[in-house]
Amino acid sequence: QVQLAESGGGLVQAGGSLRLSCAASGRTSSSSAMGWFRQAPGKEREFVASISRSGGITRYADSVKGRFTISRDNAKNTMYLRMSSLKPEDTAVYYCAATPAGYTYDAPKNQYEYDYWGQGTQVTVSS
Repeated sequence: QVQLAESGGGLVQAGGSLRLSCAASGRTSSSSAMGWFRQAPGKEREFVASISRSGGITRYADSVKGRFTISRDNAKNTMYLRMSSLKPEDTAVYYCAATPAGYTYDAPKNQYEYDYWGQGTQVTVSS
């Protein structure tokens, strides 16, 4: 079992930056791929970015490619999402997620491949 806790959300003006963190506890996160997803009001949860167990594979949604950077520090059991050039349409609750241990060496985009989820952190981008 693994527990995930996001932090770093907040209110930022368009064009600004934020860094989200996701701390994992309960077991080492290095055995799991991890990802970020977001859900805006009235919309379904969508994929943002994912990173493989080793960090060697990263994937991004087209809407954030070139603006967001996902990374992880397995020694600290923590994953990050650096968000730059933020837009009002990036406003959402951001969730981190982890796959089951040993599930894959890839970085899945499908939320149904993730078993563990954090509670979410709100990101609001004002215009």
